[in-house]
Amino acid sequence: MKVIVAPDSFKGSMTSAEACSAMEAGIRSVRPDCDILSIPVADGGEGTVEAIARIENGEILTETVLDPVGRNVEAEYGWIGESRTAIVETASASGLPRLKEELNPAEASTYGTGQLIQTALDKGAEHIILGLGGSATVDAGSGCFQALGVKFYDEKGAELDMNGGALHKVASIDTTALCGQDVSWTIASDVTNPLLGPDGAIAVFGPQKGVSRGDRDRYETGMENYASVVERHIGYEKREEPGSGAAGGFGFTLFSLLDRMEVENGFELVARLGNLEERIREADLVLTGEGKMDTQTLYGKGPIGIARLAKKAEAPCVAFAGAIEGEMDRFKEEGLSVVLPIVDAPMTVAEAIGAGPALLQRASRRMMEVYGLKQEKGEGRR
Repeated sequence: MKVIVAPDSFKGSMTSAEACSAMEAGIRSVRPDCDILSIPVADGGEGTVEAIARIENGEILTETVLDPVGRNVEAEYGWIGESRTAIVETASASGLPRLKEELNPAEASTYGTGQLIQTALDKGAEHIILGLGGSATVDAGSGCFQALGVKFYDEKGAELDMNGGALHKVASIDTTALCGQDVSWTIASDVTNPLLGPDGAIAVFGPQKGVSRGDRDRYETGMENYASVVERHIGYEKREEPGSGAAGGFGFTLFSLLDRMEVENGFELVARLGNLEERIREADLVLTGEGKMDTQTLYGKGPIGIARLAKKAEAPCVAFAGAIEGEMDRFKEEGLSVVLPIVDAPMTVAEAIGAGPALLQRASRRMMEVYGLKQEKGEGRR
């Protein structure tokens, strides 16, 4: 029996690779003879570095950089020496898990992500894969570009330290010292939102980064001012570009200031590199999952991408989740046979997050026991 294990991360509890290990252990406790292929999945957010580095036999390196509010932290990036490719995810240095209950959109900056990129450039990177997703920032990526040499000035000509609260002050920019223009970039993101408006960075993603309802107009105005200054500098408009609203507007600045750049759906990038479609065609059972399965999952998140490939291959696909919201029929239409919660006893969210690997292992064991019963009755795929 061949089983594909391809979960996304369970945010705050397990990386996608750790989820793979937990699911493998649960499967082998029932079927030690299973042929298991584990492929960590990511969509540009948390786990992207680990997933691509594992697929490409790269290494994961650590660098001391600044977190969103300026504290020194150890953040990871991936390195593929053969192709001189660096893999950086915004979530590593500038992500929501770095702040937990300390969300501060006015002060939060992507500067640490820029430091990781600069480290990779200093190492000789010729290609940067940058995963957007999971950021704690609404600085439109200005902090990252400040770390890469861009200077931002107010109307009096004073240089600004960039963060979400500084966007309304920007009056001009200087990109003459920008690093990274001589390398190629792949932007991995599953977000197609524009920069501004009801579907933009502030309206849709601002609340999860700490923007209160009463402050939305202020941040929207700051973002609009920043966009106008950048577009005046480059001479054309990028605010309506699909994905410009990704990672608190990070996509906008990337699209505006980088020349050698392509954008690829984060999940599709990982799936292509991992040859997932072909491997799933050979599977008897496909297992996936993430921390929370809800309506956002339906918009190109990893588990739905896996389910669609499984549906195409006519392979049964089961997803595990720490929490489930929304209509299950929608998930089934996309190819998920069933979505199973991993929590098996009354507990708080914090307790569930802390016990995530053990809960996922037990849930995988229970699922395999039930799947074994179906096979005994002749209801398996083969």
